[in-house]
Amino acid sequence: MSSRREFLRKAFASAATLAAAGMIPGSFMASARSQQRTIGANDRIRVAVIGVNSRGRALAQGFARMPLCDVTYLCDVDSKALERSQADIKNITGTAPRGERDMRRVFESPDVDAVVIALPDHWHAPAAIMAMQAGKHVYLEKPTSHNPAENELLMRAAAKYGTVVQVGNQRRSWPNVQAAIREIHDGTIGDVHYAKSWYVNNRPSIGVGKVVPVPDHIDWDLWQGPAPRVADYKDNFLHYNWHWFWHWGTGEALNNGTHFVDILRWGLGVEYPTLVTSVGGRYNHTHDDWETPDTQMMTFQFGDKATCSWEGRSCNSTPVDGSGVGTAFYGDKGTVFITGGNEYRVTDPAGKLIKDVKSEMAFEEGNLLNPSENLDTIHFVNWFDAIRNGAPLNSGIVDACISTQLVQLGNISQRVGRSLNIDPTNGRIIGDPEAMKLYSRTYEPGWEPKV
Repeated sequence: MSSRREFLRKAFASAATLAAAGMIPGSFMASARSQQRTIGANDRIRVAVIGVNSRGRALAQGFARMPLCDVTYLCDVDSKALERSQADIKNITGTAPRGERDMRRVFESPDVDAVVIALPDHWHAPAAIMAMQAGKHVYLEKPTSHNPAENELLMRAAAKYGTVVQVGNQRRSWPNVQAAIREIHDGTIGDVHYAKSWYVNNRPSIGVGKVVPVPDHIDWDLWQGPAPRVADYKDNFLHYNWHWFWHWGTGEALNNGTHFVDILRWGLGVEYPTLVTSVGGRYNHTHDDWETPDTQMMTFQFGDKATCSWEGRSCNSTPVDGSGVGTAFYGDKGTVFITGGNEYRVTDPAGKLIKDVKSEMAFEEGNLLNPSENLDTIHFVNWFDAIRNGAPLNSGIVDACISTQLVQLGNISQRVGRSLNIDPTNGRIIGDPEAMKLYSRTYEPGWEPKV
């Protein structure tokens, strides 16, 4: 298996051979070199937040509280969400950021150095690529993309345009999670060949949607953006239920599982798998429009080196090992448990507690928007340090795309109903043309992402 460093080298080399191509017709896509502003160690970073209805609203408030940071723009296709978030920031800073419905106008602005993208999944990669092409640094909420092909585009774009891209796998910056991973890598629990992760919740039915007029405060065409158009607007699409429709979302696996599969991969020191399997289905509230699984078990085999798994339950919140979310690494000398927050514990092979590391900074299980506000600030600081002085990113685009892709491959396995053989050097599916049809997607004409 190629190393991550070799993977990066190949990504940069392949990017250098690509010709520049704009995503959207128009003149707003200036080169990254001409748009980028040199940012010194004491300069304020001017941030725009794209998508402020839910998670983005929380992120906007977090960045507004950051030192040497100005939130200059907020952008959302929902005018009500935009007005609420503008009021939030005014309460924090005394000044309301400018509001914009179309992100392309934001990317044109010389008053923006960096953008935070907190949009629905189908928008993540296209918006991030647009921002990089405009010379903006990017904080991209997970998952990195809607499908694996977009991960390849993202890595090429980051290599080509040279902006700093941090992904919202914020646990990579949490001090006690970092310490837990060091315990694993330093051999505290011996050789580790299996690890598991899980996320449980108890979500209600979304019902059967009724076709209704699009609310006048929502630009439905811009909301759909790169996704092929769905003409009929139903009253159970927005603002959260899009997660459960394959057309826009990626299910609980990418909504929450990505965080914990990322930790698994980090702790095990692995990249792409050789075999991926997923089983499960929509077992609860079956008479509604929810398409993605509400119960799912994914397994990832990394040759003869390691195996890991992710269990997701969206409609049964019974904890696993005492926690509703978390990871566990099983070694021949003990086990490391990392819960959803900034804490971990170590047990011996018989389960006797050896170490219990707590954190004063709490993680709120069940908080869908901002469960870890104080901890997330550490991740923001890491991104700013990378922009200002080239500090290493804790969750750079290559690492994050690999973690996202594992879970996407699990979803493809689920949808075709069989295990997938994977090329461990690039994450592509081997010998399964039907499965490869789900490796990418079709786009609304004129909105195709290109690098």
